[in-house]
Amino acid sequence: MHKYANPTFFMRIANAVFPYAAGISILCFAVGIPLALVFSPPDYQQGETVRIMYVHVPAAWMGSMVYGVMAVSSAVYLIWRHTIAHIIARASAPIGAMFTALCLVTGMLWGEPMWGTWWVWDARLTSMLILLFLYIGYIALGDSFEDQERGDKASAMLALVGSVNLPIIHFSVEWWNTLHQPAIRSFEGFSINAAMLWPLLLMVFAFQTYYVSVLIIRLRGELLSAKIRTARFNLAAAE
Repeated sequence: MHKYANPTFFMRIANAVFPYAAGISILCFAVGIPLALVFSPPDYQQGETVRIMYVHVPAAWMGSMVYGVMAVSSAVYLIWRHTIAHIIARASAPIGAMFTALCLVTGMLWGEPMWGTWWVWDARLTSMLILLFLYIGYIALGDSFEDQERGDKASAMLALVGSVNLPIIHFSVEWWNTLHQPAIRSFEGFSINAAMLWPLLLMVFAFQTYYVSVLIIRLRGELLSAKIRTARFNLAAAE
């Protein structure tokens, strides 16, 4: 597996994946958005408000998933010193922050008609807000050191420590008395009707392939920036 740590080899695979990921994402959005916002039935309790779910739930899943990718990549970087792993984590952070912020905003839009308030200090909402702060902290910490390597190590440690929040997010509706709806999937299967499930799964897959597509674009930029920094350092050393 160490051959994948070579940035050139890794990006060769990533560039081959990019057109498929981007194409699938566009297709899933093109089909999923009309199904979710027009053709899916309203909920018998929530009415048309339930349509926020088709953005809120995928954004929530992706906010947690992307941070999980960052935590694993940071562990690989700290243990084996694979630079590409840290670059993946660094490139993922703004994308994950965007998903988490979208989750919180749509959750507030959903909560006002359902709960009668824009925000409550609910266990799920609070843990997702902490996740957003972790993303922001990771991004800020990586750029706060003059020594880039120290910043990379510090942000990687934060990603690992912050991963403790992921199981709290997932199990918060079970561990505490909460207003938030329970998970739509359990060991018994999905708890929503197929007419709502298929648009939701399409939107989840659209968000996932969107993440892969944007990640590859950001990886290109991060690797190019690394090459420019190396060239400047070598030029300064030569002078």
